[in-house]
Amino acid sequence: MPEKSMIEKSPVRIFERAIGGGLGAGNLGVVMSRPGVGKTGFLIGLAVDQLLQGRKVLYISTKESVEHISDFFEQVFHAMASSLNLEGVLEKQLRMERNRHILVYNRDLFSLEKLEQSVEFLKDATGFVPDMVVMDGTPRFESTEDWELEGLRRLGAEWGAEIWTSSNTHRENQKSDERGVPLKVARHDQYLDVLVNLCPEGDHTRVRIVKVPGGGDLPHVQLELDPATLLLHWR
Repeated sequence: MPEKSMIEKSPVRIFERAIGGGLGAGNLGVVMSRPGVGKTGFLIGLAVDQLLQGRKVLYISTKESVEHISDFFEQVFHAMASSLNLEGVLEKQLRMERNRHILVYNRDLFSLEKLEQSVEFLKDATGFVPDMVVMDGTPRFESTEDWELEGLRRLGAEWGAEIWTSSNTHRENQKSDERGVPLKVARHDQYLDVLVNLCPEGDHTRVRIVKVPGGGDLPHVQLELDPATLLLHWR
């Protein structure tokens, strides 16, 4: 079966259709769960899917080393390649690595200005402009201002990139709205296009979409995250 047909069978296509055809350039998505449930794996799965389609991904971390993140990408890539029965795995892995950049920052020193400067440097030095930006560990929604999220959306629109980030739930004394979205995140709702809750249920993690672009009707899809492979499943 042609590679394109295999990728079209990926459960990520179901997720993209469920949120209205994908997050979209200049839009901001947030994946939420309690610590250790699989936010990073979910986001890397979305990133690997983009890379398999020849798109470019910028991964920003303020928590882990480049080596740790690279190993995580490799783990998810091989699980996805096996799930999709892809051929030429080594060639595709090399292509993935060429189209991906991982940048690590001190969490307290990271800023929109540093992000913009980094992408300008990558563009000038290598011609790299991201189609997707994943931000792991930043922004911190409890201290982020609206203008910073507005700035992120502006940069994403300029690059033609969608931007994904994450937030923890179930912290002590943390309050949430009726959707189960922590108030620290919900207070920025007008700047957030997609909200996803990862909810552990027995031997799997349910993917619950609680906001889609434009605030439209929520989809009813049975998407799960396999805790062993960190891949999306549909049933």
